Amino acid sequence: MAGTDDAVTADDDALYVLTAVLLTPAKFPSVLGDDYPEACAALGLAPLAAGYGLVLGQDGDGARWTVVVDDVSLVAVAIASWDCGMEYDLSPDERTVVAALPGWPLAVAVAAPGVPAPHDPEPGPDSEESVRPPLAPPASDTWGPAQRRLGADEIALQWAVWRAQIDDADFATDDPEGGSSDRAEEEPLAGVRRVLAEARAYVDTPPPMGRVRSSFASGDARTLRADGPGWSMVARTDDIAFVLLDEEPGEVLPVGRGPALPALLEALDKMAVRPS
Repeated sequence: MAGTDDAVTADDDALYVLTAVLLTPAKFPSVLGDDYPEACAALGLAPLAAGYGLVLGQDGDGARWTVVVDDVSLVAVAIASWDCGMEYDLSPDERTVVAALPGWPLAVAVAAPGVPAPHDPEPGPDSEESVRPPLAPPASDTWGPAQRRLGADEIALQWAVWRAQIDDADFATDDPEGGSSDRAEEEPLAGVRRVLAEARAYVDTPPPMGRVRSSFASGDARTLRADGPGWSMVARTDDIAFVLLDEEPGEVLPVGRGPALPALLEALDKMAVRPS
């Protein structure tokens, strides 16, 4: 987490930095979309291959702002430093600022001291924010694509916790294309079959950038994340997968390895986008 003394200047107003996230093909806030181009479009940005950094903070009046910068390396170093518990003064050069968007797309639990409580900025008569509504995190009391993707984020982050809740005897390990499962009813099982079929199609016809991402896991394994219309999948290349569906609010459906899943995960890992 950034120190609140950090500040970046955008549109002649100081921004007290609270936190930052990357918006790149390999790592982006999935709450914004199923893939990198969709996430960029949600912010009105072109999907540049190099990506962006999103700096979240408050101005001197306490208003929430998301400042988009093209100095990805600087933001990446800041995030890595904060994750290690080190202080880092994130102060991007004004020349790197691409856009200043009202609001925050993610929930931020802290606030800058000495300024009013976080609030949406007042729209100016001729400003872009008078047309674009302020960014805001998705509601927590409903279920939809954003909540489904956030759920998948949580599983990827807490894999060991979720895996420990699953007894391999609770679901079948046959090929989901043709087998049956004792774990799910027929309707969720049909949804899982659809997800696996669509994920398999990604291997032959690459989807938009960022639909399939691969990141480090323990040992020699990789954590895979794949998304598509109405679904998200989280898997480890040496283990099982979890599927979330828009039509199954709050449900997390496990998929056993069986004879088919390992080959699918291996193929997805080979074509996935990886952090540089």
